[in-house]
Amino acid sequence: MGYIGLPMAAILASNGYYIHGVDINKKNIEIINSGRTHFFEPDLDKLVKKVVKNNHLSAHLEPSLADVFIIAVPTPFHLNKGNASSLPTPNLEYIFNAVKKISKYIKTGNLIILESTSPVGTTELISDLLKKEGIKLEEIFIAYSPERVLPGQILRELIVNDRVVGGINQMSTKEASNFYNQFIKGKIFETDSRTAEMIKLTENSFRDVNIAFANELSMLCIDQNINVNEVIELANRHPRVNILKPGCGVGGHCISVDPWFMVYNANGKAKLIEQARKTNNLKADWVIDFVMKKVFEFEEKKGFVPTISCMGLAYKPNVDDLRESPALYITKTLNRKLKVVAVEPNINSYDTLKLVDVKTGLKSDICVFLVQHKEFSNLTIRNEDLVFY
Repeated sequence: MGYIGLPMAAILASNGYYIHGVDINKKNIEIINSGRTHFFEPDLDKLVKKVVKNNHLSAHLEPSLADVFIIAVPTPFHLNKGNASSLPTPNLEYIFNAVKKISKYIKTGNLIILESTSPVGTTELISDLLKKEGIKLEEIFIAYSPERVLPGQILRELIVNDRVVGGINQMSTKEASNFYNQFIKGKIFETDSRTAEMIKLTENSFRDVNIAFANELSMLCIDQNINVNEVIELANRHPRVNILKPGCGVGGHCISVDPWFMVYNANGKAKLIEQARKTNNLKADWVIDFVMKKVFEFEEKKGFVPTISCMGLAYKPNVDDLRESPALYITKTLNRKLKVVAVEPNINSYDTLKLVDVKTGLKSDICVFLVQHKEFSNLTIRNEDLVFY
């Protein structure tokens, strides 16, 4: 019942389905069953309150008998910290644990859908696992259908965006396609599970590569005392050029993670995708070094160590999502070295950081703007302030 599972559950419940939501976090279950949400997404709180009140949605620690099982759990990666040369490897434990949980409740005719972004072949691994659990695969349907949503617009995009649906066989594809057609207004495109998995990884890797180009360009421009925003704006006047805006890195649970799944299965052939990941990770460390350089210059000039405000902790503008956030990583790293306060309008507290409001944050000697929240628009930028978006 997380960032995708809860909105999906609420939408299905509002379309007449009876939803038995499952989560391992007892506190989240209590929050949902009280008609509230445990994270911010526009209008989700109103919809959850409505469908909980009319008994179409309830949350639980355990699954139950159902007609359709949708798996929307995290798919992080293992960092392999013991070996610096090793690449991250997929962590599919959440998926496999969910499959084992539901296996006790699966009956003939059930549809099992994986929505979590996963390496190619994961849906087939689900089939293998269910077979080991004693499930007759010829009596059920198994498919993969990844979401394509933008945080801040999830409720809308879950309905209006096109969907790719891929089953482990043609019957599974058709069954899943018929299910999504019940409530989705976008087009449904049918394929097989492996192709559907590759499509999702391709979408996010494409974004990562293009962002990496913008981030690399920003570092080159700053090193040569050139305004990168002007370069991009005028370069984009070319009819076949469309450079994205740079930032302080790449975060979130999709673009900062999924390309590693592509690299993992590539046998060394995904050189560009791998380098894009490394470039976007490098940008956050580059920002830290840049800030430290400016702090040193400030101290030499004025004779004291400046106070620092880090403006924004979320991984993107106008959300409260901190997953894989480069802004959070930068702020926590600087906080270990300097006098740092953080400004994040979308959350109330963070354990290891001192959070202040925008007005207080602007009183620091140097403001480091990391996320382009709406609260930061139209602010006066001083010579000492640093902007990385």
